[in-house]
Amino acid sequence: MVTVESGAVCLPTDPVNLDPIPAPIGRDAVAKVRLSRVASELVAPNGGSSAPGDASHLFVSDVVGQLWAIDLGSGAKHIVLDVTGLIVPLNPRDERGLLGATFHPDYQQNGLLYTYTSEPYAPEVAADFPVSGLAPSVLPDHRSVVTEWKVADPGAAQPLADPASRRVLLRIDQPQANHNAGALAFGPDGMLYVALGDGGAGSDQGRGHNPLIGNGQDRARVLGKILRIDPRGTTARNGQYSVPLSNPYAPHQGRTGGVAGCADGFCDEIWAYGFRNPYRISFDRLDGRLFAADVGQGSVEEVDIVRGGGNYGWRFKEGTFFFRPRPGTPSYISDVNCLGVPAPDLLDPVAQYDHGEGLSVIGGFVYRGSEIPALQGRYVFADLVGVSTGAGRLFYFDSRGVDGPPASPRTIRELRIQGRLSIGHFIFGFGQDAQGELYVMANKTASPALTEAGRTGVVFKLSAPSTR
Repeated sequence: MVTVESGAVCLPTDPVNLDPIPAPIGRDAVAKVRLSRVASELVAPNGGSSAPGDASHLFVSDVVGQLWAIDLGSGAKHIVLDVTGLIVPLNPRDERGLLGATFHPDYQQNGLLYTYTSEPYAPEVAADFPVSGLAPSVLPDHRSVVTEWKVADPGAAQPLADPASRRVLLRIDQPQANHNAGALAFGPDGMLYVALGDGGAGSDQGRGHNPLIGNGQDRARVLGKILRIDPRGTTARNGQYSVPLSNPYAPHQGRTGGVAGCADGFCDEIWAYGFRNPYRISFDRLDGRLFAADVGQGSVEEVDIVRGGGNYGWRFKEGTFFFRPRPGTPSYISDVNCLGVPAPDLLDPVAQYDHGEGLSVIGGFVYRGSEIPALQGRYVFADLVGVSTGAGRLFYFDSRGVDGPPASPRTIRELRIQGRLSIGHFIFGFGQDAQGELYVMANKTASPALTEAGRTGVVFKLSAPSTR
């Protein structure tokens, strides 16, 4: 039986709520970078990657619905896929849209790419994972959809996806508009990993949330999880993918997957759980470690190194702190286990910072390029908007020698930008090209504005500082 720590007191006035992590994030001489613009006139670009076998392009997803290919030699760009007609209408500060894109490891042979989109709820089409706990008169806000597309000629100078090739793998109903996560990534095992937020609202509470433990801790729901599937398999109940038998909660015989696969209390697709809004995931291309940046509630932002079956704490914890939700009033944190949650089962982050430094963590990549030797082995990430700067902030920490949560979180440092006091933009995501060099996705409005005036989205490349 879980008990409350002896003498534990947990109040919103506790000093930890005023300054959870007193040490400020500083700059040092280890890493300084130069920004060079490689693309502009986007809206809100949120991620970029190379396609296997194609070193000449960076493929960039824009939240309003376009997947762009940027020629890294000329800077020219063209639309590979436009899903604007599929996604929900967006509004300022929207967290929905085209949220992720990635390419199959055998892309040069099969031409397959995958997207994560926020689409209107469609009751005439059954969801693989409907929302639990909604009243009959209450509809889900939207539906998260993972889709496969085919590029006819992966080696073309201007590759194009065939709109008629659409094959839906997963449909997941969402109770709220926010906390959609949305990153997709293939692991070194060839499986597709899908990041899902807890369903939105706040404190993992409200309609569509488990009222006792939240969605993040409920393994009978896929929200607040990182999923792992085989997109080329057909043994799932909808016939569009397979659940790897090496998943932590997968049965070892029979057809698995979908809501029926959650009936035993453990959804078959789950790889790891306990996330609030894992906004961007990535694999270290050197050693295969999976990194996830999880956006915090009101106090702490965190980065996790994710392993199969791991429980990363939400909503029992926020970062290394214990979290106390309160319906209808602001929730708060504590440095003691005043709620008596099963702390030994919860994995702490590898790095964290508080809201004196920023508001929303943006996940990146471990640097494995060659142009910036000082960044080798460092995990480069960001915050959407720094509290003190009014613009995004670029961070890093040394990931070397860590394959899981360390005894204490790693020290975070801020990247210095040559010739700038700050990046001057709001940061939405990162990209990594075939050589391991990194790119920053940002805009001037912090919004997916759909007017021409809103086309302030840019892609910057991180390079070594000039010596001139």
